[in-house]
Amino acid sequence: MNLDHIEMTVRELLTEMKDTSEVIVDLAYASLLYNSEDMAQKVNELEEEMDDLKFVIRFKVLMSSRTKEDAKQLSGLLQVASAADKISDAAAEIVDLLKLPIERRPFVSAMLHESGEKIRATRLRPESSMVGYTIGRLGVEASTGCRIIALKNRRGWIYDPEDDVKIRAGDDIIIRGTEDGYNRLVEFATGNKPWEFPEISEDEEETTTQEEAASINDEEEEED
Repeated sequence: MNLDHIEMTVRELLTEMKDTSEVIVDLAYASLLYNSEDMAQKVNELEEEMDDLKFVIRFKVLMSSRTKEDAKQLSGLLQVASAADKISDAAAEIVDLLKLPIERRPFVSAMLHESGEKIRATRLRPESSMVGYTIGRLGVEASTGCRIIALKNRRGWIYDPEDDVKIRAGDDIIIRGTEDGYNRLVEFATGNKPWEFPEISEDEEETTTQEEAASINDEEEEED
């Protein structure tokens, strides 16, 4: 059992489980849509991580419980953690469908087609004004309603990319969002429309500039 998360607070652990449970389901469905063993492997890794998080939460709750009243109040935390863990278990079962031939799982595409938010992919063209900016600076989700759940660049796959990840020409992004949001994002990604940057405060602009400078330094070090 991995105890790397032992220093986190219970609130931080529950937040981590919530965020992971959202990502793991998106990746599970994406792995079926794109027949990706890499994504399926990531789902299984996240499922194991969720088991570790649940164990640490149980450990902390047991250590914190002194009386029957404590146990009663803390039991709700265990229920939340257990529910999130069940979601990750279900995601792991979804990717098991990859073991079936594609012709034996035609229902997957039809099922996802009926959902309000769909999982789609698009590629960043060189003429896109999104190129060269971080996900955070672009404010992709706020501007389009689409969340980037995975990104493939020259280094490989990045799952649930952070705001400081820079978008580059040729990157493939997998998103979850509505039909309208996806179509809007494609217009930007292909360069048919210029990106509409959200307004940011001076503090946020300074932070973004520092992140972009750090990203440029990282790229220069790689080239050296």
